[in-house]
Amino acid sequence: MLKREVLIFIVIFLFLSLGMHMNQWLTHPLVHLQQLSIHKMPYHPLLYTVIVYLLLALIRAFINTFMKLFRRK
Repeated sequence: MLKREVLIFIVIFLFLSLGMHMNQWLTHPLVHLQQLSIHKMPYHPLLYTVIVYLLLALIRAFINTFMKLFRRK
């Protein structure tokens, strides 16, 4: 269960980082990584990943709760 959640988090992280910065990753990835260390908010990829992960977790919890109402015992 924990492995699945970590995998979901990593996939969201990669999807968001590549989606937002595809041009930088393809043209000059090493410069992009170096600039991350001097950025005003170097933690922003993790912050956005946590926000999206929590939103997806809420949606998943809502769907699971809703589905439990209609399952037969």
